Amino acid sequence: MKKQPRRRFLKVFLALAGAVCAAAQAETVPADFLSPETTAAARLPYTENTDAAAAVMRKAERKEPVTIAVIGGSITEGTVTRGGRDSEAGSRKPYAEHFFGWWRETFPDTEFRFINAGIGATDSYLGVHRVQRDVLAYKPDLVLVEYSVNDENGMPAKVTYDNLARRILQDEAHPALMLLFMAQTNGASAQPAHAAVGKHYGLPAVSYRNAMEQLMSAGTYTAADLSGDEVHPSALGHRIVGELLRNRLDEIYAGRENAAEPEAFDQPPATKEAYRNARIADSAGFTPDETGTFEAKNVFSRFPNGWQSAGGKGGFAFTDTFASLGILWLRQTNGKCGRAEVYVDGIRKAALDGDFTGGWGDYAAAKEVYSSREPAEHRVEIVMQEGDEDKLFTLLSLLMSD
Repeated sequence: MKKQPRRRFLKVFLALAGAVCAAAQAETVPADFLSPETTAAARLPYTENTDAAAAVMRKAERKEPVTIAVIGGSITEGTVTRGGRDSEAGSRKPYAEHFFGWWRETFPDTEFRFINAGIGATDSYLGVHRVQRDVLAYKPDLVLVEYSVNDENGMPAKVTYDNLARRILQDEAHPALMLLFMAQTNGASAQPAHAAVGKHYGLPAVSYRNAMEQLMSAGTYTAADLSGDEVHPSALGHRIVGELLRNRLDEIYAGRENAAEPEAFDQPPATKEAYRNARIADSAGFTPDETGTFEAKNVFSRFPNGWQSAGGKGGFAFTDTFASLGILWLRQTNGKCGRAEVYVDGIRKAALDGDFTGGWGDYAAAKEVYSSREPAEHRVEIVMQEGDEDKLFTLLSLLMSD
């Protein structure tokens, strides 16, 4: 890859960009930004069905309104770290903005609605429960899923990721689905589990993990160039992700006229059918039988409708019908939080630690505390652990499915 032409191009690009309103500027991609070897590495070795994505492009060509959504963790939400060669990126935009930009630039006369449902420190287990509220409620035409850094590479994440994909594909709006496989610079990623799901359904996918490994092994970039903390991409890393996605969209666009009309989704699961009717219940619409020392309170902006116990025994209780139950709670660094215990039908199922003293920041933690094959009515109680009655604990929401 020739470095000098790219640097000269970006100097010209940045000079021109400074004279144009940022909202109206369209990025022109240097021809040598990514090598053929890098783009080839980003492709997964399975046959993809791009009919659904091509149909969205044909809809956009007809100038009909189109909704594009992304869902994932902090990388999708927009965390950009500082790398050693960020000047080559041309901007500090997160990958989602590069992805959305392709649609704006390719169809300038089409009305788009872009949904960014990324939330930091969340995984596909929480994703399958919140996708209806945060994505599918907007009737998207296409959804991009990114969870490979936040999920652990194993069967539990493969099941939740599979069911998240199925929830999207089975939606009445029939959205197209694309997958993005991210990774830490040390290669840690749930891509093997997630790619198995993508292969099962033939979903279009882009592997930044594979591309990143190719770039580093070829000596094009170092880990420090691509990430400032080993987890979140630098501005350069995000730009590379964005260009890989744009290249894939270009390929689908080139074949859009020859693509068939997408068929109704009716494939069996890659793992097992689970998390049916997965949903979030919070203080905005859920009324427990008892709240005890918990009070409805907005403590965490990403999940504002929670309940908090600021002292006392807790005593939050409800009766509902579900097959599985998860708890979403807030972990905080303020040193004031304690542990709460969860009982289902009188049996202790979990202890949830709200204390994250010394950690990198407050975050929403999700944990499945009960699972069964069939839904049934259960009594659930959440109480403060003995000795922690004088401490804070924030319950953000209940995660239930049939």
